[in-house]
Amino acid sequence: MLNLLVPTEPHDVMASVLQTALLCQKRFESYVESFALRPAIPDYVPIDMVSGLAWHVDETADEQARRDSHAMFTKFAEENGLTAARPGIVEPGWGWYPKAPAGDAFLASHARIFDLTILGRPVAGKAVPSMATLEAALFESGRPILIAPPTSPTSLGETVVIAWNGSSETARTVAFAGPFLRRAKKILVLSIEGWFFQGPTGEQLALSLRRNEVAAESVHVAAGRRSMGETILEETASLGGDLLLKGAYTQSRLRQMIFGGATAHVLAAADVPVLMAN
Repeated sequence: MLNLLVPTEPHDVMASVLQTALLCQKRFESYVESFALRPAIPDYVPIDMVSGLAWHVDETADEQARRDSHAMFTKFAEENGLTAARPGIVEPGWGWYPKAPAGDAFLASHARIFDLTILGRPVAGKAVPSMATLEAALFESGRPILIAPPTSPTSLGETVVIAWNGSSETARTVAFAGPFLRRAKKILVLSIEGWFFQGPTGEQLALSLRRNEVAAESVHVAAGRRSMGETILEETASLGGDLLLKGAYTQSRLRQMIFGGATAHVLAAADVPVLMAN
C-alpha cells in the first residue's frame, strides 16, 4: 500500500493525472489524498479603498477554484469505485484535505508524508500545470514525484526504463522506485554513450538489482545526432516503456534553462509517466 498525494486543479492535463493516480492506486491498493491546488492570493493587491473590490474578487476566485477542484476529484473517485477512507483508519480509498491553503509551499511540505506525489507535466503555452509547482514538490518535499503526460496512460510500471547516468540523483530515484521495480514485468537500465558521471555502470546497476531479486537487464546505446533527452525518450518508446525513471537536474537548473539538458527535455516532451527525484 502506498500513500499517494494528488493535488487537483482544473487544467487540460488533469484527466491524465487522475488516470495515472488510478493506475497507481489499483497497482498498490493505495490511499489517495487530494486537495485544491491553486495560486496563492497575493499579500498585496490593488484595492479600491471605497469598495474593496479587488480583495473580494481574489477571495471569491479562490473559493470557486477550491470548490471546482473538490467536485472534480470527488467525481473521479465515485466514477472509479473508490471509497472514502475512514479518518484515522489505515485502508485503501480516498481522502480530501479541506484546509489546504493556496500556494505551492503547502504542497511541498504536505508531500513529505506521502510516498509519491502525482502531478501533470507542464505544457508549452499553458500556465498550468505549472513548472514552479512541479519544482516545489521535487526540490522541497524530499520525496519523489510521478509526472503524468498530457495524454492519459493505459498502463503503468509493466515495463520500467531507468535512464542511468551514474549520478546520485538517479540513484535516489531508483531507491524510491522500489515498489514499482518489484512489480514490473520488465526492467531495462538504459545508459547512453557520452552521458555519464563518475559512478557505477548500467551493467553494474542491473546486476545489483538482480541481487535484490529484481530482474533487470542493461541496454547501452549511442545518441548519434540526438540530444540526450531525445535519446532517452526515443529509446524508452522503442523499448516499450510505460514508466521512465530519471534523476532530476544533474546539471544546474539555470544551466539547463539556458542551454537545455536531458531533464529539461524530458519535462517538456515526455509522453509516458516519469518518476523523478532529486
